[in-house]
Amino acid sequence: MILLDVETTGTDPLKHSLVSIAALDFDDPEERFFEECRIWEGAEIDEKALEINGLSPEELVSEERKTEADAVQNFIDWVNERRDTTIGGQNPLFDVSFIRSAAERAGKTSPLFHRTVDMHTLAWAHMQKRGLLPHVDEKKYSALGSDAIMKYVGLPPEPKPHVGLNSPIWECEAIHRLVFGKPKLEEFEKYPIPWL
Repeated sequence: MILLDVETTGTDPLKHSLVSIAALDFDDPEERFFEECRIWEGAEIDEKALEINGLSPEELVSEERKTEADAVQNFIDWVNERRDTTIGGQNPLFDVSFIRSAAERAGKTSPLFHRTVDMHTLAWAHMQKRGLLPHVDEKKYSALGSDAIMKYVGLPPEPKPHVGLNSPIWECEAIHRLVFGKPKLEEFEKYPIPWL
């Protein structure tokens, strides 16, 4: 499985652009991918997205950054070297949709399949198995966001703003704890698992 997290200029893969791609191979966590890119010409920018990823409009169009097309091609090449290309993460369908749209804009074919492993679902099921009711928000939806899941598995929240490889690293550790009941990455061994 590949833990994938993309940063974008908004939530619509047809209107917004990738600004970074971060990934980690669950089977071999030392195998990592991270690239930042400039947005495609004409991409819309949502101010809320900039608050999340901490980037400025000037950084998004910097000629020093790779093009979105180059970044997605490099990611496709990296994915094609992996044994298992199932995508996992907190909201993997969002990430996959942006990779697919970026690949299409670049005239490439995305190797990402529709099957994913969703950390939210794993945490929800784990809580249910233990007889716990996951919190719901004011809209009566599950409130198991990333920070709540990290707390549940005994990890500190992921550093903000969302940058670099942080999300795939934290997600790898959280998913491993949910599935196997033990730490995976050395840097998280100091954090005990609450239900053990």
